[in-house]
Amino acid sequence: MQKYILRKLLPTLVLAAFGLLVAGVVAQDQSQRPPANTQQSPNQQEAPPEAGGPGSDVGPYAIPRKKDEEPPPPAPTKPKKIEGMPDYSIKVDVPLVNLDVLVTTKDGQFVPGLKKENFKIFEDGNPQAISNFNQSAAPITAVMLIEYASTNLNYMYEALNASYNFAATLKPEDWIAVVSYDMKPEILTDFTQDKRAVMGALNMLRIPGFSERNLFDALYDTIDRVETIEGRKYIILISTGRDTFSKLNLDQIIKKLKNTQNVTIYAVSIGRAYRERIDAMMGGAGGIMTTDWLQADNQLNTFAHITGGRAYFPRFEGELPEIFHDVGSDIRNQYTLAYHPTNTKLDGSYRKLKIELVAPDGGALKVRDQKGKDVKVQIYSRDGYTAKHQVE
Repeated sequence: MQKYILRKLLPTLVLAAFGLLVAGVVAQDQSQRPPANTQQSPNQQEAPPEAGGPGSDVGPYAIPRKKDEEPPPPAPTKPKKIEGMPDYSIKVDVPLVNLDVLVTTKDGQFVPGLKKENFKIFEDGNPQAISNFNQSAAPITAVMLIEYASTNLNYMYEALNASYNFAATLKPEDWIAVVSYDMKPEILTDFTQDKRAVMGALNMLRIPGFSERNLFDALYDTIDRVETIEGRKYIILISTGRDTFSKLNLDQIIKKLKNTQNVTIYAVSIGRAYRERIDAMMGGAGGIMTTDWLQADNQLNTFAHITGGRAYFPRFEGELPEIFHDVGSDIRNQYTLAYHPTNTKLDGSYRKLKIELVAPDGGALKVRDQKGKDVKVQIYSRDGYTAKHQVE
């Protein structure tokens, strides 16, 4: 019975085994074929390893590679920072000295058209090379410092008259502050471009306070306030020049002026007409009073000279408009020079300055008027400056 069943199933088993064998051969053959969607060209070649660039249907674009360049040198390594050690830097301070120079004829006429080559600067007798030069009509930044004390009606009247005359010359772009002083300075208006505010401040000067005139204290305080402002500043000092009760003395205020740059003082004396009237009536005011007046004039001259300004001593009321016209012309039409001093020591010493005018050939510069006549010129500038100190 078992043999009969085996004989019946044998053909079926043989056919099944044969089918399995054929399926395995077909699967192996399909795995070795390329994908159906990629047809390989008979001319297709593999790119050589040293070739570059894209490939194509007929082979690669054989673009030779560039020779290998030498690698860049390694960047310098920064020194390792030691923990707890602060960072240090070296700073070289090259000083620059700025000078405002006014050149006028003997009659006060501004001399225009000068060039850089027409100026020579000497510091302590040593010539200096001018690095910057400019001449332009610029707006002004100024403080009117007015003596208004309970002393004499003539002084008060002249102080107000002079102040109003200067205010009348202001232009819309000018910055002006008004300060009055007797025992102490009082700011009537801070810097403003509003001429009405300036006139309003002057209108406040009606009833004087103390009779003391502490000029040195008021001038020192004003310089202290304006020296931090950038650019060139001016102080229009309208005063008798007398000082009666200041805590500071003349030497201290002169030292302050020498240590301050970019501040120029134009002094206008008041009371000159009254003084001359007293002299005419009494045949002289007396030794002590005359000495006080001469000392006051000398102080105004000194303040102006040190800072490169001018001092005026009008005898008549009619002189004021012309004086303030000259002041405005001087302030707006100055030559600005700058140089790096050859003496680079930061020793706090005072350096004397001298400025000369030279012709292109190196000789003395000659200035002629409209008629072709030679005219004498005057140069106004600071007579020196104080160098910075190393510890500053």
